[in-house]
Amino acid sequence: MTDKPSVLFVCVHNAGRSQMAAGWLSHLAGDRIEVRSAGSAPAEGVNPVAVQAMREVGIDIADQKPKILTPESVQASDVVITMGCGDVCPIFPGKRYEDWKLDDPAGQGIEAVRPIRDEIRTRIEKLVGELLPA
Repeated sequence: MTDKPSVLFVCVHNAGRSQMAAGWLSHLAGDRIEVRSAGSAPAEGVNPVAVQAMREVGIDIADQKPKILTPESVQASDVVITMGCGDVCPIFPGKRYEDWKLDDPAGQGIEAVRPIRDEIRTRIEKLVGELLPA
């Protein structure tokens, strides 16, 4: 890993889970970790319910745009975290890969998205502890 670790969050549409995860990591780690997110089939925009759920905890992801997953973005990352995107993520030797099993917030109301948001926060806190030891 480089001096400044980098993390890439990947889900199919890059509109919900991966955007919430990127928002949490940016919020909790500041500029100490480089944060990326992408999707195998990016949506037109970020899920408005995901935006609402994150706003409730003081994190604004409304200005984010879904991005296409590229081999370059994977290669440039130390840790690649997939969230239900199957086998579309290219594999490069020496990278740390994790697959987080999380419910998809697509088509869900705010009551269903809050627990997903909170589970992502718990996982991000653990990740920050691993990447930035005290």
